[in-house]
Amino acid sequence: MLDILFTVLAFNALIIIIKLFHKFGINNLQGLIVNYFVAGMCSLWFFRQPFSIIDILHADWIFHALAIGSLFITSFNFYAQGTQTVGIAITTMANKLSLLIPVGIALIIYPEEAIGYMKILGFILALIGIYLSTTKKKKLGFDKKYIWLVLLIFLGQGLADTILNNAQKTVVNDNDKGLFFMTLLFVAGSGGLSILLAQSLKQTPQIKLKNVVGGFALGIPNFIALMSIFNALENSGFAASQVFPMMSMGVIVLSALIGRVVFKEKLTLFNWIGLGFAVLSIYIITFF
Repeated sequence: MLDILFTVLAFNALIIIIKLFHKFGINNLQGLIVNYFVAGMCSLWFFRQPFSIIDILHADWIFHALAIGSLFITSFNFYAQGTQTVGIAITTMANKLSLLIPVGIALIIYPEEAIGYMKILGFILALIGIYLSTTKKKKLGFDKKYIWLVLLIFLGQGLADTILNNAQKTVVNDNDKGLFFMTLLFVAGSGGLSILLAQSLKQTPQIKLKNVVGGFALGIPNFIALMSIFNALENSGFAASQVFPMMSMGVIVLSALIGRVVFKEKLTLFNWIGLGFAVLSIYIITFF
């Protein structure tokens, strides 16, 4: 349970730092690239595992790391584009609803994932909580020509979580954990560099110190969040079909409260009702 709490706290630290990116005019892509390399170095320093490139390339988890790292960088770019074209509410909801993918797949392919009526009820309440807590109105509308973008946000995050869950269950052991994290984070950072280089063909990017500083600030909680998710799947005693909803609901509740207290964001009646459903879903999923 402590790992789930650390995940929620680390994710909310990420949310706050990303909000500050906008406030201080930090370039998202440049900050993200630095963040992934810093997080990868944190993994290397924290676990202090000797390695060689040959060992990594022949590791059982190499394809998992390549897939997750690629999905991390592409999902973030889709998310950033989504906030600009279809709005924060729709983008956030697509991102949070992505828990349907790892939970659904876990229930299908892992025999230890049991499902009962109370878990189903908790899951339904979680989905209602996501909807109500991410909209300022009764309805969410957007230009339907961007439906592809909403689907990619949903699929990108969902597939990344699914592959991470599978890696934990099948190919990554305690001895490999540090190298696995380092590799997927460096893959994500390298993917970001590729995007930046492609953009530089049209316009030379301006590298500013504040972008590097922002990336450093983001990289440490990013590493903590990733390590905590993995540890929660491995050691919390909860099934993956419980861990992902609990983490998502925890992030939603705490981020809403931080937004209200720190950033003075207004919450509508529907938002408060959604947070109530989120808290209730966490209780049901945890204790029933």
